[in-house]
Amino acid sequence: TVLRATGAFVGRARTDTVAKENIKSLSITMLLSSASESANKGEKNPHVPNVLLVECGFGNDSHGQNATKAARRACRNAIEFNSISIKKIVPGGYDAMKLNVILAVPALYQNTLDLEEVASVFPYGDVKFTIQDGGMVAPSGRIIESLGDKNDDMLIVCAAVQVGY
Repeated sequence: TVLRATGAFVGRARTDTVAKENIKSLSITMLLSSASESANKGEKNPHVPNVLLVECGFGNDSHGQNATKAARRACRNAIEFNSISIKKIVPGGYDAMKLNVILAVPALYQNTLDLEEVASVFPYGDVKFTIQDGGMVAPSGRIIESLGDKNDDMLIVCAAVQVGY
């Protein structure tokens, strides 16, 4: 099953959960929120009630206008330079670890996100995504059709990954 965030999600909240190998569940929340709003704000039972650390990253796709590629790169950038002893800091270890992933994605390209593909960046944990308007669309200066370009848009996605239990 491929989960795609579609334009129909924007403007109202919706959550879907699916089982996935190595990832106990994948929860996707699409909502319009300002950059200053927390993903857990207003929730009586936040996905990660005990946040241990927050990792940030960014990713881009210079050619091809692929929001999924930029989001994967942003998530990988957020977690790739860390060595964390999850078994020591999360009661229950990897099985109890939860990730709250906030992605700032240009609104024009949110409907192309494949969040199951983005989730594959994380080897462990119960993952929840929150997508908000953000990131950046900048001109790459060139259209290279052989790289899948439809225009000269370069997509930049920002990620904040809360790790906890």
